[in-house]
Amino acid sequence: MSLQIAFLGAGNMASAMINGLIAEGFSPAGLKASDPNEVALSHLRDLGLTEVSTSPERIFEGADLVVAAVKPQIVPSALAAIGDQLGPDTALLSIAAGLPTASLQAYAGPDVPIIRCMPNTPAMIGLGASALFASDSVSKAHRALAEQVASAAGTTVWVEDEALLDVVTAVSGSGPAYFFALIEAIAKTGTELGLDADVSMALTLQTAMGAAALALNSDEGVAKLRENVTSPGGTTEQALRSLQAHHFNDVVKEAVKQCAARATALGKEFG
Repeated sequence: MSLQIAFLGAGNMASAMINGLIAEGFSPAGLKASDPNEVALSHLRDLGLTEVSTSPERIFEGADLVVAAVKPQIVPSALAAIGDQLGPDTALLSIAAGLPTASLQAYAGPDVPIIRCMPNTPAMIGLGASALFASDSVSKAHRALAEQVASAAGTTVWVEDEALLDVVTAVSGSGPAYFFALIEAIAKTGTELGLDADVSMALTLQTAMGAAALALNSDEGVAKLRENVTSPGGTTEQALRSLQAHHFNDVVKEAVKQCAARATALGKEFG
């Protein structure tokens, strides 16, 4: 019997994972979804999914993996609605930010293997960065299936300590916003110095993408790449000196630490 993956929620993240799975050869016949939004389900039907419904009734029966892709505040009622369809043979992969394993276990049932995933928004175009954490009851087969789902939308890593998911949130989960803010600031300054706004943004975006691609494809670390472009007495050196004079590293460090602290606080609140 083929593997069955059922999605509780069919929003952007679920859609990205489903698109990625199908692109990698996973049969649409093995994918199911429930969402109250008929428009979202219509998109999944266009991808070839036949078992989609606005009602969760029976959709999750027999699934090897259920992906909870709904907002954290909806998770308790959503899992309560499908609790009789879950069991030890069906692992739960939650991408709901902040909800700890203990809470998910209480909502899903004591015998359900629990896996948490912290993705980020670039997953919607297949360039995400996700971290996974599995409870002790999760089998190797369920871990592999969860990794297949997360990897369909980008890069995936595992953490062995659940608390580290708060750090992941601060580094990659919220990380895209840091880079968007930097892009905005650079492009705006370029415009203030005389460039057309569209030109300044195009140059900034291409530079951001190129720098990331170069770092990914180079055997040298990012520190060495930075050194390579920083000629003594040159323009880049002057810019970097200005950043450090304004405590750039400290500002970034504090932002990431504050994000992690907020993630921890929200986890306790949801828990």
